Amino acid sequence: MTPPFKTSTLARGIAFGWTALALGAPALAADADTAQTITISAKSGAYLKDKDSASAVAPTQSSLQATQPQSIITREFIEQSVAPTAEYSRVVNIAPSLSGDSANGPGLSETKTTLRGFSDDQYNITFDGIPWGDTNNPAHHSTSFFPASVIGAAVVERGPGNASNLGFATFGGSINLFSKKPGAERDISVFGSLGNWNTRLVGVAVESGRQAELGNGTLQFNLQHLESDGYMSLSAIRSDNLTVKLERPVGSDSTLTLLASVNRIHYVQPDNSKGPTLAQVALHGKNYLLNNDPTSFNYAGFNHTDKDTDFEYARLRTDWGQGLNTEAKVYTYAYNNQTISSTDPTGKTAPGTKVAVNGVTVAKASDIPGIDKQNKYRVYGGMFQAEKQVSAGLLRAGLWVEHSDTDRHQYDLDLTLGNVPNLVEKTAPLAVKFDQKSNIDSLQPYAEFEWTPLSGTTLTPGIKQVEIKRSVDATVNQTTRTPLNTSVSYHSTLPFLTVNQQLGQGLAAYAQYAKGFQIPDLNTLYIADPTKNSSEPQTSTNYQVGIVGQSKALTWDVDLYQIDFKNKLVSNGLGGTAAAYVNIGGATYKGIEGQATYALGGGFAVYANASVNKATALDTGKQISGAPEMTAALGALYNAGPWGASLIAKRTGAAYQQEYSASAPADYEAYKVQAYDNVDLGLSYTLRGVPAIGAKSLKLQVNVFNLLNRQNVTAISGTGTYAQYTYQAPRSLQLSAKASF
Repeated sequence: MTPPFKTSTLARGIAFGWTALALGAPALAADADTAQTITISAKSGAYLKDKDSASAVAPTQSSLQATQPQSIITREFIEQSVAPTAEYSRVVNIAPSLSGDSANGPGLSETKTTLRGFSDDQYNITFDGIPWGDTNNPAHHSTSFFPASVIGAAVVERGPGNASNLGFATFGGSINLFSKKPGAERDISVFGSLGNWNTRLVGVAVESGRQAELGNGTLQFNLQHLESDGYMSLSAIRSDNLTVKLERPVGSDSTLTLLASVNRIHYVQPDNSKGPTLAQVALHGKNYLLNNDPTSFNYAGFNHTDKDTDFEYARLRTDWGQGLNTEAKVYTYAYNNQTISSTDPTGKTAPGTKVAVNGVTVAKASDIPGIDKQNKYRVYGGMFQAEKQVSAGLLRAGLWVEHSDTDRHQYDLDLTLGNVPNLVEKTAPLAVKFDQKSNIDSLQPYAEFEWTPLSGTTLTPGIKQVEIKRSVDATVNQTTRTPLNTSVSYHSTLPFLTVNQQLGQGLAAYAQYAKGFQIPDLNTLYIADPTKNSSEPQTSTNYQVGIVGQSKALTWDVDLYQIDFKNKLVSNGLGGTAAAYVNIGGATYKGIEGQATYALGGGFAVYANASVNKATALDTGKQISGAPEMTAALGALYNAGPWGASLIAKRTGAAYQQEYSASAPADYEAYKVQAYDNVDLGLSYTLRGVPAIGAKSLKLQVNVFNLLNRQNVTAISGTGTYAQYTYQAPRSLQLSAKASF
């Protein structure tokens, strides 16, 4: 049996070091005096204890220890200003250079967020430091894993970070989500929300506080149920989430954390859910998606999805004394999408399927064709890191290993006849569009050194080796509809260099040079002979500088960036055995970003951020598809006594929805989505001590989303008469209550 990849010298060295560390650990632990935990995450370090400070109330901010542009988002902002029904995309959308909107209402449909114009599969999303995403490409499903109620904070890092930032798409940066910190005291909270479109949410959250029976540890429990009819016609959603987190000391020098999160979701929508055509809008309105007509592709009974997901990890952090800390983490997560859908909700395709009658394939002109779609995968991984403090700085080395198993298929159905096979081909495989299993084996060792040559100066050089093997075993491969059993390996060495310079009290500057990487999509193997593909992975080279300022009254930062994207993988446009994916061109991303919060006193603060983003394709010189030209936000905040309030406006700049083509330049201009705005209002009042219900506190809250009731186009898919348009969901209201006992 051949190994999944050939380990590099760096990988072998780090693995050897880990083995030596494990064998020598007991002797080191004996000398440890106090328990400390290593922080393997984005560096925050931004918060002041003074609740009247700008840093305490800022919706987003950077850290004085930052080495790249970042936006830190707190739990307080999530609770005050984000929809209770939301997921991570709504949480991070406030940050500079981020954009994305839900057509079905806040948190009621999947949202694809862009970061500096990079699409959802070109940057990482992590949860407690673990990168997660699809296995066919590193994209994400925003409603499928972590609702806002289980997110304790988020850190948006606009860049590849240091060598220790891990994932399959460090290409464009990272959205780092964190679970809630354990509460110091015992608390049981019951929460609920009611809103437009028959939206209702109920849940309970339990904080054990430190308990002797838990080994002086803490237990957190969060259970949530959400139902809504949604804004889009007949597009209901129902989801349940259970998240449990246990944290406890192990001996005097280690901390063990166990987390499990399980999500179940059912929604009604077509598989191609990208909004109505202009003709459908004229007939039915901007919210048209499904109907009650069983002779239509848009019949609600023909379009539904069930998803089961889970996410678990065990983490052990240990202080061995003498400046040595380690963290070991093992994890698994799974995604199971089972979809029944019609094939074309736009009206372009006429009804009619092919079935066998007395052994002869004939057309049933009135029947609705559809698909049985499965995307199912399980991922296993381990992350291991050691930090050693020495006189010159901090040495950090680690290793990330991961394996995934994926089972995907699409079968053609006749929906009218009760989901029987639709024999669309005259020869085998008949109703099988594809039936494909695939795997990814990944190894990423890294090392970096935080060197402090002078007081206030931190230089961090680093290196990471990326080694990935992707395998396919398909009885019927996607696109070709022929068998394929093959594998391909990718290798890349990524250097990093960052500097952080403290310039005085509350002022710091940083600079970054870093290489990013993106794993090629599985679709590069949807050809007859994948050995003809280019083996060069897509990479980015990032240059960034910034400055951060913090005082009691003001927190602010500004950065400049340029990112050179090379080795773009595209189809050569040929068919049969000549088909291949080749490297051509790329793009240059550059811009300026800033964010600031000013505390006026008396509980009042104002907030603003802005970005100007230029993403230019090297082959055409035009702004690339889907990349907004700018973003901006402006807000007012209030937090004093029992009252809390926020009024925040977010603007997303114009974006072209088609790639520029010299043969059809009119499409590029015609399919340009103009800038659009969202204004959200949040108002809350907290009562302390409510004997009528036996509660310690009762928080009442009202949130109004899209206050100005804008319904502009946010995205366009396709061209011509059957192009699909996505619109902003109209103004909506959510009334919420949370009682703590």
